[in-house]
Amino acid sequence: MESIDETRSAIANRLFFRLYQCANMLHKTGTRAIEEEGLTTQQWAVLGALSRPQAGGAMKLGELARYLMVSRQNLAGVIGRLERDGRVESAPDPQDGRSRLIRLTPGGRQVWQRKAVPKIQDYYEQALEGFSVNDMVHTVHYLLKILENMQKIDTPDGDGEAE
Repeated sequence: MESIDETRSAIANRLFFRLYQCANMLHKTGTRAIEEEGLTTQQWAVLGALSRPQAGGAMKLGELARYLMVSRQNLAGVIGRLERDGRVESAPDPQDGRSRLIRLTPGGRQVWQRKAVPKIQDYYEQALEGFSVNDMVHTVHYLLKILENMQKIDTPDGDGEAE
């Protein structure tokens, strides 16, 4: 007979393996959903973050990296490709010349709003087929709990504030 610790460990292993599979499938199928617009899921995340009203039209690179929970180095590559394609632009922050502000270009905003968002909404509908609103709310709740715990693991002092 398995102990409670062994059962918990086995279920945790299944849970994290399923999260891993979901992340891989999101990248694969999400990119396929928007590839016609020349976007990847990483670029989708950046454009989505920049298009939020809370972004106020622009975000500092470090702020964007923290929001997306990626390294500045990984984000810099994604931003570089988006700049090359004319989707975003960067400029020195007038309040802090050491920082760069990233903002959507008018063309980037148009691609995002008119082309990418409708395809993303269709993708969400397909991926969440059979989910009630209640199911989605509960899923978000549990994923946030896992994310909060992972943020504690990520920081040496356990305060949840990534460097």
